[in-house]
Amino acid sequence: MLTIERATMCVAMMLGIAISANGQTWTGAYAGGSVGRGVTRGSSETVRFDTNLDGSFGDTVRTAAGADAFSPGFCTGLAVSRTPGDGCTDDDSEIDFGGQFGYDRQLGALVVGGLVDISRADIVDHVTAFSTTPAFYAFTRELNMVAGFRGRVGVGNSRVLFYGTGGAARGSVEQTFTTSNAVNTFVGVGVNGNVDDQGVWGYQAGGGVEARLGGRWSVVGEYLFTDLDNRDDSTISVQGPAPATNAFILANAGGTLMQRSGKFEIHGARFSMRFRF
Repeated sequence: MLTIERATMCVAMMLGIAISANGQTWTGAYAGGSVGRGVTRGSSETVRFDTNLDGSFGDTVRTAAGADAFSPGFCTGLAVSRTPGDGCTDDDSEIDFGGQFGYDRQLGALVVGGLVDISRADIVDHVTAFSTTPAFYAFTRELNMVAGFRGRVGVGNSRVLFYGTGGAARGSVEQTFTTSNAVNTFVGVGVNGNVDDQGVWGYQAGGGVEARLGGRWSVVGEYLFTDLDNRDDSTISVQGPAPATNAFILANAGGTLMQRSGKFEIHGARFSMRFRF
């Protein structure tokens, strides 16, 4: 009968991992700290519209003449002026710090476990739409903190462990909305630059390698992808006044809904030091 231990030993042999017989295992609880940096994946972000208020975003805002009111386009940054010709500022990120607490159990060459991972981040992501009026409409979100609740599965020996990890994540995201349009009324999260801090759920997935330094200490190199979906939370309602030429109320007198298109997607790399109890 093929046991878990035998199966993992076979996998280890195929990967060229020698199983040490010195009695040291990965079984047990651990705590650690990390340092790293993440960057956003916002190259295809845009702003979407719901002009007839049917809950479906993907409409085109039309002027009274039938032209696209947002024909100047969009940028994946923060507007410098009312027109796209002056460009947009880039997204930004700083070094993040965090801590983890987890538990592993080793079965032959197979290691399974779970951990709670909390990190202090500073990642800013913008997207801006430009109208023909001219005016800009900018959505900004900043990730301040993220907590991961992940499992991990790895294959290794007493010295080195190669693993994959994944699970749920919850981020603290500050959102703001700014515009140069002083005619319409805007209702929603973070309007007029007021910061609104919200908890956003998503997931994390990645992998890495952990190596023992000696005794109870180990060092970890890890890649982690974080996906947080705050698109619905970014929805802004654009309302009157009601002149016949107001593009935002031509399809529906109640106004137009606008929201950013992309999830908050972050690619991160970091290094950790861990101590096993």
